[in-house]
Amino acid sequence: MSTVRVNSTLKPGTAARRRISSVIIILVLLAGAVITLFPIYMGVLNSLKTEGDMMNNILAIPRQLEFGNYSDAFEKTNFLRSLGNTVVVAVIGLTGIILFSSMAGYKLSRTPGRLSTFLFNLFVLSMLIPFHSIMISLNRISMKLAVQGSTVGLGLIYIGLGVSMAIFLYHGFVKSIPRDLDEAAVIDGCGELRLFTTIIFPLLLPITTTVAILNLLWMWNDFLLPLLMLTDADQYTLLLSTNMLFGQYGNNDWSAILSSLVLTMLPVVVLYLLLQKYILNGIADGAVKG
Repeated sequence: MSTVRVNSTLKPGTAARRRISSVIIILVLLAGAVITLFPIYMGVLNSLKTEGDMMNNILAIPRQLEFGNYSDAFEKTNFLRSLGNTVVVAVIGLTGIILFSSMAGYKLSRTPGRLSTFLFNLFVLSMLIPFHSIMISLNRISMKLAVQGSTVGLGLIYIGLGVSMAIFLYHGFVKSIPRDLDEAAVIDGCGELRLFTTIIFPLLLPITTTVAILNLLWMWNDFLLPLLMLTDADQYTLLLSTNMLFGQYGNNDWSAILSSLVLTMLPVVVLYLLLQKYILNGIADGAVKG
């Protein structure tokens, strides 16, 4: 019996083209990383300089590390109060978004029909509406509902703006959970609310982590909506307090401004780095399976 030998070698030039493609991809990714990280590097670098050193050469390494800039920014922005306001807004917003979106995504996914399809498409379409086209109306509505000027009201507004994307992600993720779990729980006498809270919701942990981190980054770094909704300095978030360091006619305290921005971004950057694996997995599962 003769055997047929399979030629598994690549065609001439194929391996070289693949190596060139890999090098190009790596170079593009490195360029993207440099473009992304360079502003952060400049902010941290210049936050450790004196005002004079910063104005002389913003790219130079500081001759002496001025950690006093951070204590100065801490006092000028009333950092603890601003941090507390930001945390209150984030906790209210995240709690509402996760609670309502997980239940809505589960119900819409498990209840096929024209009404469910219409409601789901309505939520998806609302994601396409730019915030700038509704901010004036939103400002007037918040005044009528007496939620303007408070961190609690700002958190409630974030719930309304954030549920669309979260419902889209939850809706797709729920499809990966077998319906047999629902049927077995119902046979055992489990009600719908208990079914969701004790069986379904724990299985939504990956996408819940994704939704929480994405919305936390959005609310933590948002400037425009708090600027529109908060009128009292005692209610200011971290970015609004930092904005107060900008003076009239270009008289800006850059050392304190950069130090305050570094202090503001540090918590969410650390949190994102710790949980980035869950974020990427949750986005892939929620979008692809949707």
